[in-house]
Amino acid sequence: MSFKIAIVGRPNVGKSTLFNRLVGKRLALVDDTPGVTRDRRLASGSIGELKFEVFDTAGLEQADANSLEGRMRQQTETAVSETDLILFMIDARAGLMPDDRVFAELVRRSHKPVVLVANKLESKAGEPGYYEAFELGLGEPVPFSAEHGIGVADLHAAIVEAVGDDLAFADGTEAPQEQAQPENDITAEEDADEEEEIPGEDPDRPLKIAIVGRPNAGKSTLINRMIGQERLLTGPEAGITRDSISVEWEWRGRKIRLFDTAGMRKKAKVQEKLEKLSVADGLRAVKFAEVVIVLLDATAPFEKQDLQIADLIIREGRAPVIALNKWDLVEDRQAWLAEMHEKAGRLLPQVKGLKVVPVSAIHGEGLDRLMDAVFEVNRQWNRRIPTSKLNRWLEGVVNHHPPPAVAGRRIRIRYITQIKTRPPTFVASCSRPEALPSAYSRYLVNALREDFALDATPLRLHLRKGDNPYASRARKR
Repeated sequence: MSFKIAIVGRPNVGKSTLFNRLVGKRLALVDDTPGVTRDRRLASGSIGELKFEVFDTAGLEQADANSLEGRMRQQTETAVSETDLILFMIDARAGLMPDDRVFAELVRRSHKPVVLVANKLESKAGEPGYYEAFELGLGEPVPFSAEHGIGVADLHAAIVEAVGDDLAFADGTEAPQEQAQPENDITAEEDADEEEEIPGEDPDRPLKIAIVGRPNAGKSTLINRMIGQERLLTGPEAGITRDSISVEWEWRGRKIRLFDTAGMRKKAKVQEKLEKLSVADGLRAVKFAEVVIVLLDATAPFEKQDLQIADLIIREGRAPVIALNKWDLVEDRQAWLAEMHEKAGRLLPQVKGLKVVPVSAIHGEGLDRLMDAVFEVNRQWNRRIPTSKLNRWLEGVVNHHPPPAVAGRRIRIRYITQIKTRPPTFVASCSRPEALPSAYSRYLVNALREDFALDATPLRLHLRKGDNPYASRARKR
């Protein structure tokens, strides 16, 4: 990408709506409630042939530096310091507010190129506010409607003029002969809600890791400790994170993409629309992750909500790892860890050898062990076993413990093969799959786990009725 853009302004002026329009996806949560966005989010965006990276930021508010609003403002100021161009947005319908004047001075002191965007100008109600925007001294405002896509051509021209052709088209694309373009000519990518095609294991492709858990478990703090910077907003308040934020990282030469998610409370307690959107965004991050770290509070682990989150991840087929945070608060560590392993095996029997790793996000304790567990689980999740080896194994386990006779007829399992990975999924040819007891299916699954070292990943076994080799002969008669 040739350059970076930061979208800044007061709360509820339409920054996230513009961000979604520029990136062509519904990445950022959008709601009428002010202050929805809290962390800064970075994504690739475009307008026609113009390519760039764009920051969505929290609304600028005047507040004490130690308060939540003050920490949100620090995140925005960090984004401004890392950017090449600032899109300063105002709400034209509301008109120029005192905070707009204060923050315009802050933007001016950054000495970065600024494009003033007068948003919500889809009707004449915003015209007085548009003309008031000239008072800020940031140049001619761009009339715009982020919700309806009005004014995209004007925004394109303003961005190119602000950063110059050399920076705007530094990636090799040529400036267009005519600046005028259709107003909604924004390159849109495929909707993120579409089913993702799962490619094979590629060491050059970033490993996607989602971190989930109850509110205030320390998810954002853990990611900040991993990457070694205060990238995500943290604090003692529960429920700070709302959007699912992705962060690029590298661990021992392997590229990683970490996803921070909103805390997931009991479904009955989630009443507000905004929290429902946050949880849905977190579940979407889980759906497209490869490994999911379930972060538990070591002082109160394996509560009902923790188990429901872990069960959801296993049913979704993701590779799970349990991380016990706040390990620095535990006194008798050896006995406590032994108890945690016992609880994991007893309360989550779907994955017999579930990895349980104690960590301390505050002090950085146990992060290497956690990442070792992540990569081990990912290897199991991607493992493929040859069909010949599986059938030799099947012959041995069936001879050791044959399927039971149901209604006086012996059930025969003739053949097994692995049809997919991520998670490992097997299909066995069975004479009467509907009659095979579930206990025997569990015996086969447990034997697969033990004999092929698949103890820490979800595993699926499907039974299908084999074709009758004499069926075609009977039809001919």
